Amino acid sequence: MGQPGRVPGRAWVVTGAGVAVNLCLGILYAWSVWKGALLAPKGSSPGDPMTGANAGWHYLSDAEATWAYAICGFTFALFMIPGGRLQDRYGPRAGATLAGLCLGLGCVVAGVMKSYLGLVVGFGLLGGIGMGLGYAAATPAAVRWFGPHRRGLIVGLVVGGYGGAAVYIAPLAKQLIAEGGLTTSFVALGVLFATVIVLAAQFLKMPPSDYVPPGAAVGSAAAAKPAIADVPASQVVRTWQFPALVALFVGSAQAGLLVIANAAPILNKTASGIAFFAANAWLLAAYGGIVNASGRVGTGTYSDRVGRVNAFGLNGLAAAGCLFALPAVIAAENVWLLFLMVGVVYWQYGGTLALMPAWTADFFGAKNLGLNYGLVFLGWGIAFFVPQIAGFIKDATGTLDGAFYLSGGLLVAAVVGSRFVVKPS
Repeated sequence: MGQPGRVPGRAWVVTGAGVAVNLCLGILYAWSVWKGALLAPKGSSPGDPMTGANAGWHYLSDAEATWAYAICGFTFALFMIPGGRLQDRYGPRAGATLAGLCLGLGCVVAGVMKSYLGLVVGFGLLGGIGMGLGYAAATPAAVRWFGPHRRGLIVGLVVGGYGGAAVYIAPLAKQLIAEGGLTTSFVALGVLFATVIVLAAQFLKMPPSDYVPPGAAVGSAAAAKPAIADVPASQVVRTWQFPALVALFVGSAQAGLLVIANAAPILNKTASGIAFFAANAWLLAAYGGIVNASGRVGTGTYSDRVGRVNAFGLNGLAAAGCLFALPAVIAAENVWLLFLMVGVVYWQYGGTLALMPAWTADFFGAKNLGLNYGLVFLGWGIAFFVPQIAGFIKDATGTLDGAFYLSGGLLVAAVVGSRFVVKPS
């Protein structure tokens, strides 16, 4: 039973467990560190064998090095749907436990196979399955313990773990690759993540059926009849708001995904004349993790006050301006301005991941959020085609300039479109 104005301690335990799960699932946001090690350096070509600790591996092209990342993201989005159904029907523990096992096994497979196929099957497919199942369990479990007035904040905290994961995974992966090679990095992190996720999953729990979130008195009209009807997925997909939210997700998420996929290589190119940054390109990915996580909590908090549409527009326009400016910043080799521009994009991207689940709950209620958000989350998976297209643009032109302009244009279109999306009547 809930008590007006007071959140039970169990609610914060569930929130903390959700953060812990996402801190492991967020390995995806450190992918640029592995991509930097997989790309052929000057003097080598894609397909050439690696030596030393990476003996058995072969260098990849930019497009090839992006495929595992893109497939992982799309698989992640697809498995948010069965993950959401699993969470809504059986609770969050089952999905999160299975997620830990899938992600751990996927990383081990990617490391042991030492091949492009191994990256696609291990990191891309198995890793994506684990991420989808785990992400679908963590956020809805925490949201159900809190009232609508805290929904943006709680979503921001839980998904902030996913965004912030790059803060420690990027330098840890860089060190493991340097000391033990690509295989060691994947296997070691796979074992670590499986252990942590499975343990944290045991603390995930949905509130009792008679629980009333703080903010509504038991027996009051607000408690007896929620302001937002809990709409089942079968009806959600029949509304025009559903494809609208998916489209907004595509247009908004693709910008951050493009930068995340290329963070380390971008810093390498911009800081070619600064030895420290050139040797520590993982710093941009780790920095991005901090801003990404902050953007989730920050945007989630102020969206509760100014509204989802206004927060979406503010973040989106700022990030679009930075994307249009990035080619000039990279050409000028201005490292400090690069960090500023990329930071704005990371903030906007993190904000998107806080806004969309809260937006979905605002439109369709919190009861079926696991499956409903899983359906809306397809937009995030579709958005991975933009960084994949960017890989082909880079291989064809030698730069990512065209990709940044494309990304900025899509983001502006999403901001404009968001002004026309209204809550179902």
